[in-house]
Amino acid sequence: MDFLYFILIGLAAGWLAGQILRGHSFGLVGNLIVGVIGAILGGWLFSLAGLATMGLIGELVSATVGAIVLLFVLSRLKRIS
Repeated sequence: MDFLYFILIGLAAGWLAGQILRGHSFGLVGNLIVGVIGAILGGWLFSLAGLATMGLIGELVSATVGAIVLLFVLSRLKRIS
């Protein structure tokens, strides 16, 4: 059940990151995949900063921050190539 919860949070974070970074989007499916990977990245970044997430909102914020960072980096890499 935790895995399903993690995937759903990642999907929501990917959609949210795509809405926030309009010009850096990879389409709906791409943003959803970025959201799931961004959830892992966000958890790692928050742990490096010494921040802990609590509850649904905290995890969604963490995953969204990770997805935004990942979308931004990927869009820069896409622009270089």
